[in-house]
This record gives sequence, C-alpha cells and structure tokens, in this order.
Amino acid sequence: MPEGHTIHRLAADHTEAFAGRTVRATSPQGKFSDSAALISGQILETAEAHGKHLFLGFAGPHWVHIHLGLFGKYTWGAGASAPPPTETVRLRLANPGAYADLRGPTTCALITDAEKQAIHDRLGPDPLRAADDPDRAWRRVSRSRTTVAALLMDQKIVAGVGNVYRAEVLFRHGIDPYRLGRDLRRSEWDAIWSDLVLLMCEGVRNNRIDTVRPEHTPDAMGRPPRVDDHGGEVYVYRRTGQPCHICDQEIRTADLAARNLFWCPGCQKN
Repeated sequence: MPEGHTIHRLAADHTEAFAGRTVRATSPQGKFSDSAALISGQILETAEAHGKHLFLGFAGPHWVHIHLGLFGKYTWGAGASAPPPTETVRLRLANPGAYADLRGPTTCALITDAEKQAIHDRLGPDPLRAADDPDRAWRRVSRSRTTVAALLMDQKIVAGVGNVYRAEVLFRHGIDPYRLGRDLRRSEWDAIWSDLVLLMCEGVRNNRIDTVRPEHTPDAMGRPPRVDDHGGEVYVYRRTGQPCHICDQEIRTADLAARNLFWCPGCQKN
C-alpha cells in the first residue's frame, strides 16, 4: 500500500496538471459514471492529502475521495496523446494538456464537505501537513500499552506512516519496536516526529523512500546499492538476514499486527 508521501505527491501532481482548469471526467469502468458526470466540465479547485487519503475539490461543493488501498494505481500522460481508456479505468481526468487514469482503488467516491471533515476527524496528525499537531498523537501514544511499532501504523494516531517509514524511523532513533508507547519519552517522540517530517518531505520531493544518512550510502560505505522493487536506500526494511550497515548483526523480521516488522537487535535496544 502506498505510504503518505505518495499521496501528497499525487495531490501535487493533480494541482500541477489540472488545478484552475476545466477537466473532463469519465468512468470507463462504469462504477463512478454518475459521479463523474457531476464533476465533468468543472474546474478542479484544489487537491489535498491527509495520510493515505486524497481529496480532489470541485465546485458544488464536491470532493472526490480516493484511497488507493493495496491495488490502486495511477497512469499519467500528455492530454494530446491520451490513448483510449481501458475498461479497468475507474476515473479518467483529462484536459488538453494531461490525463490521469485511476485503476483499482479501494475508494473512489464523491463526498460532501461534511463527509470529508468526518474523514479528517478520524485520522491522526499527518507529518506532511504543516498545521497538524504532533501533541495530539503524543497524548495517545504516551498513555498506550500498545507497542510503539503498532502505534506508528495506526492511522488514527499518525496518518500516512506505513511499513517502510515505521521500520526506518525506529531504527534511526535506536528504538526497540516492542517498547510500549507509555514507556517512550517525550524527547524521543519529538525526535521521531521531526524525523518523519524530514524523511517524508524527501519522499515527496524524490518520489521514493531513502532513509540512510550520508555516511551510510553505498558510495560512502563502498557497498553495492540496494536492489528492490521499492527502490531507495534503507537500513532494515526488507533486509531480513542481511547484516546491519552499522553493527553487522542480522536484520530480523516478525509479524506484528498482520504486518511484517523489521529491526536490528543490535542497534535498537532502547
């Protein structure tokens, strides 16, 4: 499932391609046809993200709410060379300059202001939303008997963090993923939050997740670059059984809340 930086990048892509311009909306698959007809010919006024949720704002007010889930994906291209859409396309937005095809999302629905606000209300603060307050997350983390690894993946507590950022930020701060939230110090939480802001902003900018510090890059360490479908240089994510870049202990994995957890037992003792 895409992590929050991907959704914020999609919001920026929609803004660049369509904001302030009239768009044509269609649903070749048919599941979004009635809603597409309501927004087709309107101007896309805004695009925003909160965690893993994308919102496209049209007059009305109408909001297209999109959650990619496990299988959703976008295809982008120049509007003048847009191919005929296939029947798997849930939503095509197009203008003379660009087109965007959405396939396989968990959610693609036309919602009202009130329905949009209800989604925001149930989500935790997002490190990529400048106005979001990490104190709200801390109040829940600091009282919780749940592991910090599970708390970071709970979208009601922190929105947008997925398996990669969870594993990597805990490694970067030497935090044992099995520590309970209530045992985390406020200074540790503040450091984790600040690092998530930094890493996820880089993710938006580069459209990939890189988490290793300059001294641990392949060039700096004289090691081969990582080869993985997800791309990017990481410390522990999907490196099970490989030596830690820092202490040489084997990276471990375990199941936690139905997701794979990755950590280094040598570096993450606190």
